[in-house]
Amino acid sequence: MSARAATASVSPPKRRARRRPSARALAWAACLCAFAAVPFLFDPYRVGQFTLVVIYAVALLGLNLLLGYGGQISLGHGAFFAIGAYAAAITIDRTGLPALAALPLAALASGLAGALVGLPALRIRGIYLALVTLSVALVVPQLVKRFDELTGGAQGMQVAQPAAPAWLGLEDDQFLHLLCLAVALPLFALAANLVRGGVGRALLAVRENELAAVAMGVDLARYKTAAFALGAAYAGVGGALFTFVNGFVAPESFTLALSFGFLAAVVVGGLGTIAGAVFGALFLEFVPVYASDVNEALGGVIYGAVLIACMYVLPDGIAGLGRRIGSRLHGRRATAGSDAAAPQVQTKREEE
Repeated sequence: MSARAATASVSPPKRRARRRPSARALAWAACLCAFAAVPFLFDPYRVGQFTLVVIYAVALLGLNLLLGYGGQISLGHGAFFAIGAYAAAITIDRTGLPALAALPLAALASGLAGALVGLPALRIRGIYLALVTLSVALVVPQLVKRFDELTGGAQGMQVAQPAAPAWLGLEDDQFLHLLCLAVALPLFALAANLVRGGVGRALLAVRENELAAVAMGVDLARYKTAAFALGAAYAGVGGALFTFVNGFVAPESFTLALSFGFLAAVVVGGLGTIAGAVFGALFLEFVPVYASDVNEALGGVIYGAVLIACMYVLPDGIAGLGRRIGSRLHGRRATAGSDAAAPQVQTKREEE
């Protein structure tokens, strides 16, 4: 037996290095646990607020895919949200199907509407595309009022809310919160996988430079239309969840202010980030409420001032601030590691 073979026969097997969960994964796990614990820690009013945060986060995630990654501005995201809400309401009220069956139909209806709106994006962009999407946000509430036999018109529609199964032992508000969270979780995982792969790189290439993207082989028509359809489908799911939670839909719930609120929230949360949707949803739900609590008459003024302050202090959004803090901490660790390794290298050189 050779020396090498003998050494190999007595050497202990090498242990495979264990991969430590990244700080990002730990942060997402903590966030999920916090949202899952909300129904058991707060009163029904606060639970309802956090349920709306989950719903808005789904809609904002779709807008972030469209605007943050694809670079396609949309001022009509509230219209896609409304289409999903009404698609779910009509499905439940007119067909008697269970609420969960309305979710894919709402996503499909909003996704088709988004694909149709995305067609002009093949030829126009910038402010002209924004005006096209703005017109959609103006038209949809009027169409809802026009087809009142189907939508209930200006009076709105009452819809049966999903009830908590008795064997769960949960109150309805707790069940609805956990249901929304269960729907949102796979949607966030899907978006994260998309932006990390070829789809995300193609969308970023389109956002940065369309001519360069074409030169690299990116199909502009395909990815622009898909971005609109996917972003609208996410908004449609959010709208359907909104119908589940409120049990009522009316055109006044989907005014132009909702579309502008979505746009402001996604920018404050952080464009081009998955986490930005969560931060933006928290901003969209809680800042106007607290601004009104400070002074009811000046609530809009305070909200606008906070929005301006966020844009001045956090140009990359709240998610961008977290990214900068993480980069600095990582840089300090790397510097500390190199400083600790330097004396060892020097000692080894002296021994040689």
